[in-house]
Amino acid sequence: MRFAIVESGGKQYRAVEGTTVDVDRLAHEVGKTFDFERVLLMADGDSVMVGTPNVGGIKVSATVVEHVKGPKLVSFKYRPKKRIRVKTGHRAQYTRLMIDFIGKPGEERKVEKKATPKAEVKKEAEVEKQAKPKKEAVKAEKKSTTAKKSTSKKTEKK
Repeated sequence: MRFAIVESGGKQYRAVEGTTVDVDRLAHEVGKTFDFERVLLMADGDSVMVGTPNVGGIKVSATVVEHVKGPKLVSFKYRPKKRIRVKTGHRAQYTRLMIDFIGKPGEERKVEKKATPKAEVKKEAEVEKQAKPKKEAVKAEKKSTTAKKSTSKKTEKK
């Protein structure tokens, strides 16, 4: 697995080929491809290249997938007995990037895309949904037989 540490917006991110990274909002359009200017580290298996401060001759290219908003952050200031209550909020803007290539310019490599865990969860949910109706049908049959037995006992007692 090949990965790199890149700098964008004064922050460092771990970029893995075939995965997405959320970085601070960039001024690029959706679908546009660009290269990171600052690559601080690149690792491929056991070989690691550490830059001082940048690694020379390494290219990390990414494609803008979408622009998204982060979660809402709410801050509340409260001072008791002084009637001071200040509620403010913030929602950060992010750009989701798909890391296409990490390596030397001109190098040809196939990018191994990781299987998304969401797809696996959906498959498991479908299997569970198929299994549940059988269990529910068995439970319904048991309930109906117990209901018949209890009504027959009551009539016999009278």
